[in-house]
Amino acid sequence: MIKLREITKSYMHGFSRSFILRRVSLDVGEGEFVSIMGPSGSGKSTLLHIMGMLDEPSSGEYYFNDEPVHKLSERRRTDLHRQYIGFIFQAYHLIDDLTVYENLETPLLYKKIKGSERKSMVADLLDRFNIVAKKDLFPSQLSGGQQQLVAVARALIIKPRLILADEPTGNLHSSQGDVIMDLLCQLNEEDGVTIVQVTHNEKYAGYGHRVVHLLDGRVEREEEAVLREM
Repeated sequence: MIKLREITKSYMHGFSRSFILRRVSLDVGEGEFVSIMGPSGSGKSTLLHIMGMLDEPSSGEYYFNDEPVHKLSERRRTDLHRQYIGFIFQAYHLIDDLTVYENLETPLLYKKIKGSERKSMVADLLDRFNIVAKKDLFPSQLSGGQQQLVAVARALIIKPRLILADEPTGNLHSSQGDVIMDLLCQLNEEDGVTIVQVTHNEKYAGYGHRVVHLLDGRVEREEEAVLREM
């Protein structure tokens, strides 16, 4: 699904160049669950954003389902993102002045899905995530765990083939984090959704099949994850 070849990301600061990523090559197969770990500043989130087509590399090649993303127009990259990719952020990124229902409905509006179908799709997600009673509440009225559940549901409503999760449990208590990670595991195992997550948490990294360790913008090593506990 994802092929990264010699991906580099750098910025100019005055007369010097700062490197965020240095010649990163990485493959992620369909149906894989990959965890990316590394210290702060190692380039984890930047790499995830490049995979999600929210950022562009300074050099290198990116193939998504064999399409050369590095050669595509911005419009085509946006279409691919909306069609195939769900993004989950640590900070939730819910729209504060929209209700839970409206937050879930928003991605469907972008895809111009008809009203009756939108209503059915939102209802299915509300039921699946057991948040029907929260549908008329605003994000500020929810706990952190509930907000992240809504964020995961919103990422899933377009039925993505790939979920990119940037520290999805970073702001949650351990019990809330366990719920989110169990849900991601279920989506991967039962629905075949490909998942790439960035995490600092070794336990949650073990929910994946493989762990990629970044250091100073480079892939330091890769290893099989410990057997995930369900």
